[in-house]
Amino acid sequence: MVQINMANREISVKVVYYGPALSGKTSNLLKLHELMNPDSRGKMVTLDTKDDRTLYFDFLPVEFTTSGGFSIKTKVFTVPGQVMHKSTRKVVLAGADAIAFIADSQRASASANAYSWRDMEANLKANGFDFERIPKVVQFNKRDLPDVKPLQEIRDAWQGFPTFPAVALRGEGVIETYRELMRVLYRSLDEKHDFATKFGLSEEDFLKGLLRNFASPPGTGSGTA
Repeated sequence: MVQINMANREISVKVVYYGPALSGKTSNLLKLHELMNPDSRGKMVTLDTKDDRTLYFDFLPVEFTTSGGFSIKTKVFTVPGQVMHKSTRKVVLAGADAIAFIADSQRASASANAYSWRDMEANLKANGFDFERIPKVVQFNKRDLPDVKPLQEIRDAWQGFPTFPAVALRGEGVIETYRELMRVLYRSLDEKHDFATKFGLSEEDFLKGLLRNFASPPGTGSGTA
C-alpha cells in the first residue's frame, strides 16, 4: 500500500501490470521505459525465462517532486503469467495500490484472460484487498492480430472498467492505459488520504508530474475501447 514518509517528504506508490502469459505486460513496461526521457527514467530490471518473458517482475521507477515539496515515487511491476507461477504473482501483488490488467484481444485467448482475472481476484483477496475497491484499468492488447474481439463486444462485456485497445509493441494505447491507471490511483489515494489538502497535490498536477517525462508515441489515441 502507499507509503508516506513525512520526515523525508516522500510518497511511494506501487502499480502492477497483471494478465495471462504473453499478453503484453512486459511489452507495456518496455515501451513506457523507451518513451521516457533518458535523463529521468530509472533502470529497467528484467528477468527472462524460456517459458515466458518475465520470471518475477520488471521494475520501472518513476519519480517527480510536488509543489509542496514531496517526492512521489511510482514503482511499476509486472508478474509472470504462467499458471505455475501463481505464488510469485501473489507476492508481487502484495502492497499494490493499482492494477492494469493486460488482456489478449484474440478470441482464442478468452479463457486465458478469464482464468487470469479470477486468479488476480483470488490473489488480491488472499493479500487482504477489497477486490471491488482497488483501482483497476483493463487493456485489450494485440489489436493488430487476426480474429480479435470487436471493440463493441469488449465494451459490452467490460462495462464498469476503463478499457483501452492497444498494440503495445508499437506503443499504441500504452500511454493512454498508464495515464488512466494513474488517474484512478490518484482518486483512490485522495479519497483515502485527502491528497489534495494534505499534500497540495491536485489530480491534474499528479498526472502532469507523472507524464511530463514521456514522449507520445505515433498512432496513439485518447479514447477508451
